[in-house]
Amino acid sequence: MPALALNGGTPVRTIPFPPWPVFDEREERALVETLRSGVWGIPRPRVEEFEEKFAAYHDARFAVACTSGSTALKLAILACGIGTGDEIIVPPYTFIATATCVLLCNAVPIFADIDPETFNLDPRAIDAAVTPRTKAIIPVHLGGCPCDMDGIGEAAKKHGLRVIEDACQAHGAEWKGRKVGAIGDLGCFSFQSSKNLTCGEGGAVASDDEALAETVDSIHDVGRMKGKGFYEHYGLGTNYRMNEFQAALLLCGLERLPEQTARRNRNGTLLRDLLRAVPAVAPQKVDPRVTSHAYHLFPIRYRREFCKNLPRERFLAALQAEGIPCSLGYTPLYRAPLFRNERYGARGCPASCPYHGEKPDYSKVFLPVVEQVCGEMVWFQQRLLLGTEQDTRDIADAIAKVVERYDELL
Repeated sequence: MPALALNGGTPVRTIPFPPWPVFDEREERALVETLRSGVWGIPRPRVEEFEEKFAAYHDARFAVACTSGSTALKLAILACGIGTGDEIIVPPYTFIATATCVLLCNAVPIFADIDPETFNLDPRAIDAAVTPRTKAIIPVHLGGCPCDMDGIGEAAKKHGLRVIEDACQAHGAEWKGRKVGAIGDLGCFSFQSSKNLTCGEGGAVASDDEALAETVDSIHDVGRMKGKGFYEHYGLGTNYRMNEFQAALLLCGLERLPEQTARRNRNGTLLRDLLRAVPAVAPQKVDPRVTSHAYHLFPIRYRREFCKNLPRERFLAALQAEGIPCSLGYTPLYRAPLFRNERYGARGCPASCPYHGEKPDYSKVFLPVVEQVCGEMVWFQQRLLLGTEQDTRDIADAIAKVVERYDELL
């Protein structure tokens, strides 16, 4: 095998992977039609069409489109009646919004460890995290890989908790033949620029519960109720509405999503199979009950002990030099300066408010699995899996090449 590109050798790959986002004349036509219609905000026929089609695609009875995935999470928490002094169990391996949405509702995030192979919230860790103040669990379908929704559902039923799925990376993912999002009480999606379905920024909440969906809809539309007067406000809410231009883009993207998801699954499965021959890396485990993976990410654990403790940063740099874009991923959320410096809001609420009781000390939180995983993780973006079979083989070849010739990097 030739020398590593980082040391002057020929890289495995010199051509780019497929770009993202994907668009063509359909998006251009939809945006121009929206512009010329003069209907950009209210009424919102395109938003309503998208909500109906997105709900149907995700096996949900209802969907409410909003401004972002972060907003969707906040709306879901508020719709469940969770607030001051309440606790919500969240994984520490996720984007910061999973935890900050809890704080923004004046509730308290409690971190529970992840599974070392799926990197998702470990249902076995939930019992120890539950207190009399716990009201909900937010499982995150990390990288688009569905959580163990059976185990999480059992834990939620045992303790009387709501389940709010963070499906922001999981468009089209399925658990036991059913798409994620409405398996729990509510499910939250993001349409931010990197997501598998995107309009630049945007989000949605899905649910099978009509009352919860109506509450989400009312909160996101300044307290209005469908079918009631425009200036009638039935509850506390604000403007988190999606606009018509975002919906126009999403309707086009939704047409492509099934085929793109199938392609990511083919290439993701192939890449996992190819990497079985490389003991220095361990791809995310896919539970047999996962019938479709969204593959927003293809995460692997780099096990440096197979490469004489070659630092992960050197491994990453060598892969990038071979023409394979990759990154390191998250660090444990409880180590974020937000939690260490207790910058939650006025007077340190919600953690120090009298409604919660004992103040949580996140500086003392140490969850062994997530600490280990965060030190080993390497990510590959979803667009890398939208190419050809040869594109996928290039990824595996580059990883194998770096592992085989790691001594050149020591």
